[in-house]
Amino acid sequence: MTALSPALPLWEDTPVTHRFGVAMAMHANPYSGELVRAIRRAARRHGCEITLADTGDSVAEEAAVIRALRADRVDGVLLVPAAGDEAVINGLVRMGVPTVLVDRMAGRNDVDQVGSENIQAVCALVRHLAGLRHRKIGFISGEEDVTTYEERALGYRLGLGRSGLRWTSQLVACGRSTPGGAAAATAKLLDSWPSPTALVVASEAMMIGVQYEAHRLGIRIGRDLAIVGYGDMEWAGQVTPAVTTMAQPIEEIGRKAVELLLARITDPERRPESVRLAPRFIHRQSCGC
Repeated sequence: MTALSPALPLWEDTPVTHRFGVAMAMHANPYSGELVRAIRRAARRHGCEITLADTGDSVAEEAAVIRALRADRVDGVLLVPAAGDEAVINGLVRMGVPTVLVDRMAGRNDVDQVGSENIQAVCALVRHLAGLRHRKIGFISGEEDVTTYEERALGYRLGLGRSGLRWTSQLVACGRSTPGGAAAATAKLLDSWPSPTALVVASEAMMIGVQYEAHRLGIRIGRDLAIVGYGDMEWAGQVTPAVTTMAQPIEEIGRKAVELLLARITDPERRPESVRLAPRFIHRQSCGC
């Protein structure tokens, strides 16, 4: 039986207006806890409670979690979709359950969504490296069939094109969205020809694997190999060299997700919105400048 975390309490004497279900994989991303806290703060400001449920990033578990939340009579759902999910989202839309997709946005226009902008952000990372005279810029891509990673891959290609560089499959490897997968992908790229002089890493989790593999091979990040990433991990500014990255606006994503869900509850017939929030470029030393 799927377990739901109890509704997180509001401040004493605060009237409860709505109760939301938050369904997400609690350990899929390093920032999952930060996102939950952002949602909780936004919900409190509007007098709402949240009930948290862990999907384990599994479509089957996600479906069970959503059934449990609906049985618990939540007023709406904030969902970070599992990789490969279509059926669960389709069911929520078909049944008219007030729903907002959070962080992982889907390529559809029939449901409210909010997440980070991916294409232009990664394009900017590539152009930053090209501006440092790198001509062999590799890319550690994420899990296939996830819109977020497809967009980041598109941003990589767009950045190459705008920098006058050609895309080649020899400079791209799939890190499977995990540290281990990214370590293997890094080893593959660095052992290939042409070997990249710089890497764009598509997620925080994969950055861990890239850092590990570079150190294992004795490669000096920022000197032998420039590295930039997407997502600002807690340790990113503390390692040596500190990581140049695009920081996702987690607080704003949580706030906007709650606002969209309240708007959907208030006006069920309103046109669905897809909101992209710009990440912030943090320039540190891992890019070699």
